[in-house]
Amino acid sequence: MIAFRWFAFIAIHAFCLIGAQAIAQEQPSGSGTGFYVTSDGWIVTNAHVVENCARIKVVGRGEVAEWKIDAKNDLATLQSPGATTAPIPVRGEPRLGEDVAALGYPLASILSSSIKITTGNINSLLGMADDTRYLQISAPVQPGNSGGPVVDRSGHLVGVVTAGLKAGASGDSSVPPQNVNFAIKASVLEIFLQSRGIAFLKADTLENTLTTADLAERIAPSVVQLLCYAAEKSATAPPVQSETRPVALEPFKPLRQLDNRDVIGFDYATLKDVSGQQCLDACKKDSRCLAATYNKPAKYCFLKNGAAVTVVNRDALGIISADIAAGILETGFAIASDRDKPGGDYMHLRQSSFVGCFVACAQDQRCLAFSYVRKNHSCWLKARAGATVRRTGVDLGVK
Repeated sequence: MIAFRWFAFIAIHAFCLIGAQAIAQEQPSGSGTGFYVTSDGWIVTNAHVVENCARIKVVGRGEVAEWKIDAKNDLATLQSPGATTAPIPVRGEPRLGEDVAALGYPLASILSSSIKITTGNINSLLGMADDTRYLQISAPVQPGNSGGPVVDRSGHLVGVVTAGLKAGASGDSSVPPQNVNFAIKASVLEIFLQSRGIAFLKADTLENTLTTADLAERIAPSVVQLLCYAAEKSATAPPVQSETRPVALEPFKPLRQLDNRDVIGFDYATLKDVSGQQCLDACKKDSRCLAATYNKPAKYCFLKNGAAVTVVNRDALGIISADIAAGILETGFAIASDRDKPGGDYMHLRQSSFVGCFVACAQDQRCLAFSYVRKNHSCWLKARAGATVRRTGVDLGVK
């Protein structure tokens, strides 16, 4: 049986056949779908639809003057020429099993040139190898659907069509996958647009459920066909052939970095003698990792499967997954390793953990500081904080 991570993907991206050499430069080298997310003309599509284009045309509107690409997340946004239309409102996290529809311009060189709509469900809230960027959908999509919207029954965006499972990926080439398709989550698109200063329309609440016909009528005007024109070829270059392009779905999660902050949580793994970037990469690639702390002087990386608070620590770099960032409390505690403040002890907690020591001090109004002795797991709560001294093996916390 082929391992799950070996599954092959193909982008839902069609390339047009080009005829005679004399007219090759006039023909598009590829096509895809896009949709409006702002009223001032920003269109979203996949990066793989436009990344190798010398020119991009929005059918019925003209050529694009500006576009921005995020190849890692397979997203791009284009400034539309000509007339614009109502944007599709972007919605937060969808629900497993929810009814959805995909709209786009599949197989435009073979079928009709009109927009198509297909319906299905959200089969999974994760992509291949538990990739948190993606949704799995059963709505049928074809080459040319790339970059098109996936909307709920209220007409709100929940994803962007990007890939489908390739025939033979399950190990049996005689059994093609049945409607195993993937879309980039709208939440990932939100981060992409925010980082580029594009103010999109946000869907606050669900509206009435629409029939498929009403849904198509509402969304179709906001969806456009995109044509890609590659750089001009030399006279001896062979014509471009019709093909599909693979999409690499590497494990990824959006992470926040907090310099001089320590993330308090359960450490399930410790990496020694690594850089801050290696610590960040390790958390990205591990589906268990929701947070991490990198100790800069020691070059240690502590991977965590959860976290609730952060504290001030000049020796630390905090790393938090965007999935839990909203629930993290950034406290004013200052933490220092191999430091102590002698005196002022009013309570001794034996067989404690560092987290338990921290929580005990945070919950006690008398506690102004604590010292945690790593060797014997002792926690000392202090009613006053005197001068700081160096003491190996002691972690100091001060409110």
